[in-house]
Amino acid sequence: MVKNKEHVNLKAIEAHSKPHKMNKLTNTNPLKTIQTLGQSIWLDDIHRGMLNNGDFQSYINNDGITGVTSNPAILKKAILDHDDYDTAIAQLASENTDARSAYEKLVIADLQQAADLLRPIYDECNGQDGFVSMEVSPHYAHDTEKTIHAGRRLWKMLDRPNVLIKVPATKEGLPAITTLIADGINVNATLLFSISRYREIAAAYIAGIQNRVNAGLSIEKIASVASFFLSRIDVLVDKKLSALEDTTDLRGKTAIAASRMAYQDYRKLFSGKDWQALASKGAQPQRLLWASTSTKDPSYSDVMYVEALIGVNTVNTIPLKTLKAYQDHGVPAVRLEDDLEQSEAVLEQLAELGIDMEAVAQQLEDEGLEKFIKPFDVLLETLESKLGAAK
Repeated sequence: MVKNKEHVNLKAIEAHSKPHKMNKLTNTNPLKTIQTLGQSIWLDDIHRGMLNNGDFQSYINNDGITGVTSNPAILKKAILDHDDYDTAIAQLASENTDARSAYEKLVIADLQQAADLLRPIYDECNGQDGFVSMEVSPHYAHDTEKTIHAGRRLWKMLDRPNVLIKVPATKEGLPAITTLIADGINVNATLLFSISRYREIAAAYIAGIQNRVNAGLSIEKIASVASFFLSRIDVLVDKKLSALEDTTDLRGKTAIAASRMAYQDYRKLFSGKDWQALASKGAQPQRLLWASTSTKDPSYSDVMYVEALIGVNTVNTIPLKTLKAYQDHGVPAVRLEDDLEQSEAVLEQLAELGIDMEAVAQQLEDEGLEKFIKPFDVLLETLESKLGAAK
């Protein structure tokens, strides 16, 4: 059952949850109001055009955007759908650059530029916000050593302190997260679909921090987020519910229920004596990040995954379409710990109906990796063609 909030010591969490100063807040933009409630809003999109034409800076200044995420699907769309990269591709072709190296150089240049634009936020809030993310190859999701090697290499190439290396939250990703954190590399654990895997991810992060302490190394300004993917959970569970009778009331509730219960675990994991000992040495809690926050079912509110999950010391990474929708009709308020008993009941009812959330999570993880591998491979193939044509 849900425990009373008083049983959890939140001093370590709250010490890192104060909103940082930015431009003067307006009363008209609900996105900036969210910032005052302790949640960071990141943009789940990036391409060279928005960096060069001032749009990205405008999102920072006017909407309170304090970070950006990317994935292979976003990067494929960026590079193949925009002509902003043609000159750079021609230059890379003249240097006989292969497709994979060209991909990395194009993406790293964009993310370095975004990181530089976000650097004032990172500096002002002492390394707690202002991050960009870059993912290791999705082909390495089930190979711990290759993930570690790729993470170290990308970290060195990006050469910015406000970067998160995205590591898939697979079983094989867990030891990679511990190792990279112990190396002092910031990590975004991505493609997370279950509460149980979230606990493992948090434990992997804490183990990396502890290993660093044991080695006598600084743990200040080491950052990590655990990216919980939302809309995909509801799409799959709703499909299962539609095959059962009298389940209408449960549809569209699973992802939010799971997220709220995961946050209760977060409160417990990042409090107490063991965590306080690390926090006293400068450790930051690994924040939960809400991802896949665009609503897939048109019968649901287009801002439901923003509205319901505003809470202290969390992140919501929002696609541009959802960001615009929230600008238009968002009503910000802290709701992440509302209706906890109902959230617990939703998950219990799913189990009673025979819906195995661990099996759901595994299916979504497998599908999520495939959704990253396909665009990654298409991008490399298309880049190879473009490089050949430009020679």
